[in-house]
Amino acid sequence: MPDLNTMLPFLIPLIIAEFALLGYTLWHILTHKTYKRGSRTLWLVVAIVGMEFIGPVLYFILGKED
Repeated sequence: MPDLNTMLPFLIPLIIAEFALLGYTLWHILTHKTYKRGSRTLWLVVAIVGMEFIGPVLYFILGKED
């Protein structure tokens, strides 16, 4: 099993990208009023619960109206 210290250089950029994507997704959800499918509450739950990339990606594929 790999040591955490050897994996850290790979994990830090992924963690930063994950939080950046989540932040942009939350900002987009909160500043727009219309969605292709679902409501603001639904997409907030999907984005936060599915935080490990899947929630924000689902929003941009299925929910984003623009």
